[in-house]
Amino acid sequence: MRVLYHLTLSPAARKVRVVLAEKNLEFTLKLEKTWERRPEFLALNPAAEVPVMIEPDGTVLAGTDAIVEYLDEVYREKLLIGINPIDRAEVRRLCAWFDVKMNLEVTENLLGQKMMRRYGGQGQPNSQAIRAGHANLPNHLDYVGYLVERRRWLAGDHFSVADITAAAHLSALDYLGDVPWEGHDPAKEWYARIKSRPSFRAILADHVPGAPPPAHYADLDF
Repeated sequence: MRVLYHLTLSPAARKVRVVLAEKNLEFTLKLEKTWERRPEFLALNPAAEVPVMIEPDGTVLAGTDAIVEYLDEVYREKLLIGINPIDRAEVRRLCAWFDVKMNLEVTENLLGQKMMRRYGGQGQPNSQAIRAGHANLPNHLDYVGYLVERRRWLAGDHFSVADITAAAHLSALDYLGDVPWEGHDPAKEWYARIKSRPSFRAILADHVPGAPPPAHYADLDF
């Protein structure tokens, strides 16, 4: 059986979970508390980061991009990184936008401060960072809206890893109740379509002990 090491609110791990589900690949989730730096996990990924995936034949893959690229190359019944070079370039550009730019400006400032610092025993959240995250998030919602007002999905006509990447970050932030959906109707309507996909059901069923999500989190109609 395929095994995916993950953290519940990790956007990187959520991204791989949705890709696996979209490709109808069975897998077992294994929660990994990366801050514990277990020697057995470090042997799989010296970076001590999730996701890490072990294929049924024992092949170990670490890192979000490496895993997603591998899955799209090996399991080609449903392509998620684009069907031609131009499409693939745009999908990868947008993945970088959300995994690098949005992660730095928003996710690390909100999820990183509110949850990951607590898990890692790094002290109290930085209120200035949290304010910066809240200030930057509307710009990214506006960009999602800009894209979907001009395209069917973020990268074009086809649902892709670009949509999955953006949704992975926004779903983790939405679990914290930090996404200001009101006033961002195009992004909200796009995310409602994402939430309705069967591949997203497990994400919406996530629960962190001691930190329940807001009531709208799993509501397909918000």
